[in-house]
Amino acid sequence: MDFTILVVDDESAQLDSLAGFLIKQKYEVLKASDPKHAVVLARENLVDIVLTDYKMPGMTGVELLGEIKKINPEIDVVLMTAFGSIESATEAMKLGAFDYLTKPIDLQELLLIIRKAVERKMLIRENKQLREQLETRFRFDGIISQSSAMENVLNLAGRVAPSTASVLINGDTGTGKELIARAIHFASPRKEMPFIAVNCAALPENLLESELFGHEKGAFTGADRQRKGRFELAEGGTLFIDEIGEIPPNVQVKLLRVLQEKTFERIGGTDTIQADIRLVAATNRDLEKMAKTGEFRDDLYYRLNVVSIRIPPLRDRREDIPPLINSFIKRFADENGKSVTGMSREALDVLIKYHFPGNVRELENIVQQAVVLSRGEILTSDDLPLHVHHSHPDGDGAGDFTQGSFTERVEAFELSLIKQALRQTAGVQTRAADLLGMSERHLRYKLKKYGMK
Repeated sequence: MDFTILVVDDESAQLDSLAGFLIKQKYEVLKASDPKHAVVLARENLVDIVLTDYKMPGMTGVELLGEIKKINPEIDVVLMTAFGSIESATEAMKLGAFDYLTKPIDLQELLLIIRKAVERKMLIRENKQLREQLETRFRFDGIISQSSAMENVLNLAGRVAPSTASVLINGDTGTGKELIARAIHFASPRKEMPFIAVNCAALPENLLESELFGHEKGAFTGADRQRKGRFELAEGGTLFIDEIGEIPPNVQVKLLRVLQEKTFERIGGTDTIQADIRLVAATNRDLEKMAKTGEFRDDLYYRLNVVSIRIPPLRDRREDIPPLINSFIKRFADENGKSVTGMSREALDVLIKYHFPGNVRELENIVQQAVVLSRGEILTSDDLPLHVHHSHPDGDGAGDFTQGSFTERVEAFELSLIKQALRQTAGVQTRAADLLGMSERHLRYKLKKYGMK
């Protein structure tokens, strides 16, 4: 197999035994009885995995871990430790170790861990190849990640792209659902044809049907000419329907028919039009639950949910925050003619601890504001919005939610989030709803519920 494992152990018998076992498993193996020699080998060779003893003269396994990560952060390090050193091994996991084994070494457990590391590396390689293919047609500005959660999302998107299957993308507002939809389109056989997007939450109910299916002249008051809908505009390509959970029941029926029959009629028309499109839908709502309660047609849900992709919120993949910040800084510095080159460790720490109700879109806005208003080359914590500094990872720090019943505390917390979003957006409800990950209609309901104007 095209994977190289560096085995490090000061006991020659153990070293030879482990190396021999891994060679029999068809891995390329390098050996080092001295951790300093191991550092040299890691510098001079393409090493994928380091299997090292914890206690060795001159350098511990944890110290070797640090040296290896300096050479190449992508190298996975697995520690071998005696039972009494397990606590130290778990601490090493926090410092970046991939896993650990207790002595005496169980060879099957070792093989399982090695295979797990290899599978992870193969997934990363596969995703890099996918990105290279996609970037020839579409710039991946927003899909920047180093988290395993997003690597899984990209891998699934890459595998479903060549098919004709409908895709349902689920995730909070601002996580990048449209970017994933575009990536699927440009990696598909339909890449030369149109990619058409429509946001259901941004359209009044009485206009949504016309927007999707078009209308004939005179079909209703104000229809002074024939108009093609998004299905016709997307002919041969991909139609992306965002916030599909907001579609009213009467439009759900017509959409289901299009998916089943591949045909539709414009409003006020009798001509049957063929619909050769690939449908990708997205929502931040629980469609499965809505289908069970009757808010959403269950037959339409199953038609849409042939392949499901869940995009995790930014708070669940905080390792993606630094590379996203670097990308946004570069882009906004270039756009605004600023000499900003980076962010201070203190400012980065503030953002990593922030809970990001608006996800990647909110991070983008925060960095853009900081770059535009900055006076130096390095963004500091003083350049960040005030609300970010006083945030708690699990809330917005806007009040004490320890008093009252559970329901009262939940409502108090919800109200504080709504107030914060409205403050951030100067009272613009559409933008506030985006930050909160809900539709504007749902936000208006909450405002009415809490007696807010």
